[in-house]
Amino acid sequence: MFWLTIRSGFTFQTKKMDGTKVMGLRNVSSICSLSEMDDHDLSRLLDKPRLNIERQRSFDERSLSELPMILTRGSYDNYEGMHSPCGRSGIDTPASWDRNSFDPHPIVAEAWEALRRTLVYFRGQPVGTIAAYDHASEEVLNYDQVFVRDFVPSALAFLMNGEPEIVKNFLLKTLQLQGWEKKVDRFKLGEGAMPASFKVLHDPVRKLDTIIADFGESAIGRVAPVDSGFWWIILLRAYTKSTGDLSLAERPECQKGMRLILTLCLAEGFDTFPTLLCADGCSMIDRRMDVYGYPIEIQALFYMALRCALSMLKQDAEGKDCIERIEKRLHALSYHMRSYFWLDFQQLNDIYRYKTEEYSHTAVNKFNVIPDSIPDWIFDFMPTRGGYFIGNVSPARMDFRWFCLGNCIAILSSLATPEQSVAIMDLIEARWDELVGEMPLKIAYPAIEKHEWRIVTGCDPKNTRWSYHNGGSWPVLLWLLTAACIKTGRPQIARQAIDLAETRLLKDGWPEYYDGKLGRFIGKQARKYQTWSIAGYLVAKMMLEDPSHLGMIALEEDKQRKPMIKRSSSWNC
Repeated sequence: MFWLTIRSGFTFQTKKMDGTKVMGLRNVSSICSLSEMDDHDLSRLLDKPRLNIERQRSFDERSLSELPMILTRGSYDNYEGMHSPCGRSGIDTPASWDRNSFDPHPIVAEAWEALRRTLVYFRGQPVGTIAAYDHASEEVLNYDQVFVRDFVPSALAFLMNGEPEIVKNFLLKTLQLQGWEKKVDRFKLGEGAMPASFKVLHDPVRKLDTIIADFGESAIGRVAPVDSGFWWIILLRAYTKSTGDLSLAERPECQKGMRLILTLCLAEGFDTFPTLLCADGCSMIDRRMDVYGYPIEIQALFYMALRCALSMLKQDAEGKDCIERIEKRLHALSYHMRSYFWLDFQQLNDIYRYKTEEYSHTAVNKFNVIPDSIPDWIFDFMPTRGGYFIGNVSPARMDFRWFCLGNCIAILSSLATPEQSVAIMDLIEARWDELVGEMPLKIAYPAIEKHEWRIVTGCDPKNTRWSYHNGGSWPVLLWLLTAACIKTGRPQIARQAIDLAETRLLKDGWPEYYDGKLGRFIGKQARKYQTWSIAGYLVAKMMLEDPSHLGMIALEEDKQRKPMIKRSSSWNC
């Protein structure tokens, strides 16, 4: 029998003068038996400690097999090469992962204090965190609201710190908002749409709290968020995995909420692709950036939400039909994404030699991509070893840009095969200066410039080259990179990125984003004390210190959908 002792993250707490506990410093340990991982039903976890990495059958998946594989070797020292067939690392970092080197960085306590200042209360209960706590900014806009996507790293930080109530409150409150009638002008949105954000209004005279929700009718560009519903499902699973509390996901209103979200996405129409057709500005990249169609970020989140919902939906009369539709869509979606969105050196060379105007189902160039449309930069950017999921695929066109969130989610959801996951990490290492630079992490690469910028963005002054969504560097992406690094057995990459961030984040006031090719400058319109910059850093730190936290946000490879795809040369050692 193997026994695993995990040294969990430090949690910081202080006490106000009135004795109310806000933050404190403690060190938590937990022990679990690796031999019992496959024998625990999730329903039994209600009596277990908070930190769970046991198999949970009602989820139809194991907590990540990577952890037992690594630890049966008896040491963290073997961690970083375990899931990389090649075990390569071009980053100048220590060869082993020293679990005793995780002394809390001085800015961690500052980060927790800053995060707690952003808490929003509704009738005395915390229900979320505002987007930014920047009192120096002249324009508040909607940064004083609770955004569904922005709250995710905050929620993960609280879950990892043993504070699940705020996450539960958030999930239930947004679920209530989903039930509202949603209209933009005179058009009614789908019943399952989740809000982009909400704001709590306090009336001190009447002692009354009210909520105003935004489903896109007030957003810049008037675009409804597609990703909010996906993040809600993913966060519901994270809460359940972290706490072992089955009762929330099994509530009738939560089951209905998941089904409503999925009904919007699984509806049959004229599209011949299993991917989800989306408008520009419907996700984290919420300004026009030519991501209309089938953006990688939405497809990866769609895939992950489908798998999370599949693990939580009940096998009752209402759930069975939804489960069957999910199963069919997952099979088609995984094949489509792994086949047509994947790009490496070999595939680039194949596209370069494509013939056009091919007809019938035997066509090799199925989307009729014109080889002359391949941008010049990609030939220098693509390493001989490495690859990534490109930004978009649609008739006659491929968007060859790198998008960080979509590729990281592809790894965490196991949309990427193990070989593809390794190749993505190889690419990040090979193109460290371009994708990481001096402040992690490029949201998209490369930037759109000159005449193309005018046409694509509509001359958006916020999305000038190497700024904001147009090649800006976003610290919040640090947690996604860290999770992907741990899942692929490359924690040294995350350590290097975190070390870079720690040199500036607190000093610069936790900016929303950085500008420039290397991310050297604080974004020209970046808010200070951006909540998800703070929370993203904390999640990355806690996850790197205690890798078992990965289980709440990552999914194992689905053996039923294990692809039979020819191994690319870029995956060979």
